[in-house]
Amino acid sequence: MSAFEAALKAEITRIARKEGRAVQKQLRTLSGHYRREIAALKQKVAALEKQLGRAAGKAGRAAPVPATDGAEGDDGAKARRFSATRLAAQRAKLGLSAQEFGQLIGVSDQTIYKWESGKVRPRAAQLDAIVESRKHTKATAAAALAEKA
Repeated sequence: MSAFEAALKAEITRIARKEGRAVQKQLRTLSGHYRREIAALKQKVAALEKQLGRAAGKAGRAAPVPATDGAEGDDGAKARRFSATRLAAQRAKLGLSAQEFGQLIGVSDQTIYKWESGKVRPRAAQLDAIVESRKHTKATAAAALAEKA
């Protein structure tokens, strides 16, 4: 390689590095700006979610959300609410397996598992049976199961 070629190559490399540093500086500046902006937006979102949680909490205490659309049935009965965790707690309180609890209510054990996992919601007639099961104690639940067997 001649001296001219070496000098030209060195000059091109130097200019390319110089231009690269300028572009990198701009990118760093923009990147920092965007990161600060994203952090500010995350703080705003967190604050809004906190406000929403407080508002939902107040609304939840004042007026519980029914399981249906809130309308009354044809016979004027009020809509009933359903909670998967409450159902699991009720079954545990009675000391029943899913199969036994299903027999008590009149559904399969798989239905009980799906209700408790929140995958499926019970129908109105089944919801009435769940409400009736809340009146049972361990002894009365065992007696009702013995009757059905």
